[in-house]
Amino acid sequence: MHDSRRVRLVLAAALIAAVALITVDFRDGGSSPLRHVGASIFGPAERVTSDVTSPVSSLFDWVTGGPSADSKIAALQAANARLRAELSAEQLSRADEAQLSSLLRLAGRGGYKIVAASVIAAGQDYANSVTLDVGTQDGVHAQETVLTGDGLVGTVTQVSRDTSTVLLATDASAVVGARMADTDQVGSVTGTGESLSGPYLLRLRLFDANVALHVGEPLVTFGSVQDQPYVPGVPIGQVSQVQGNAGSLTQTALVKPYVHFTSLGVVGVVVAGPARDPHDSVLPAAPKPAPTVTVTVTPSSAVPSSGAPSSPVPGG
Repeated sequence: MHDSRRVRLVLAAALIAAVALITVDFRDGGSSPLRHVGASIFGPAERVTSDVTSPVSSLFDWVTGGPSADSKIAALQAANARLRAELSAEQLSRADEAQLSSLLRLAGRGGYKIVAASVIAAGQDYANSVTLDVGTQDGVHAQETVLTGDGLVGTVTQVSRDTSTVLLATDASAVVGARMADTDQVGSVTGTGESLSGPYLLRLRLFDANVALHVGEPLVTFGSVQDQPYVPGVPIGQVSQVQGNAGSLTQTALVKPYVHFTSLGVVGVVVAGPARDPHDSVLPAAPKPAPTVTVTVTPSSAVPSSGAPSSPVPGG
């Protein structure tokens, strides 16, 4: 009890002395001799306190985000954001480059004059329509065919100065004239408007109900009058399921399109059709069947297992 009272008295005296020194120093503008006396008295204690609390204070600032920590963290976050953006842009440019190369190859084989574009938006249902970043200022007009390096995408329905809307071939209202590559039979392809058994499918109806359809048969666009809305020879897809029999009122089938409608990136708007129908020259090459290996086995002559045959013995 006596010790604690003495401690309180010492602390009170030190506090009074500190207040007095601050008051005198403030009045003298910081040039009072008592400033040096106070420094000699309280300096050692201040240095000890600073040595003890400085590491703790630095740690607290680092954990809670002091000014220096904030700037370092912000710089690291900005650097990471730049790296992520650069990586995404590189991956996107590689994908776009591959799609553009494929598109140019198809346009060259078919003789189509195209305007390359990027898909910038999709409708509420991705299977219905998409928006492109090209418009009238790029030479694009309504009722023009849209394709990728794989085949038919759809047709332009609306155009503004900078953008255009494309109705996809998978939409239920889309109708495309089609021709079977193997038999030259013609019909119409419509969208189903939904995904059947996984991938988007189209529905084919042949005009001649007596023609037999076969799974795997490819079909291309038949072409429209003055190439609008569809130019001829664009690959559409392959028959994946036959739904009617030859001789029935309607001969129908489901078609698996060549185009992956869920991953559209770079497309081409055909602003001028081919000088002549490319027919089937734009179709993707069919995979070559594996060569058949024929092995010929030649039977060997029989060899007796019990010695050589006896030869005649001359008589004696």
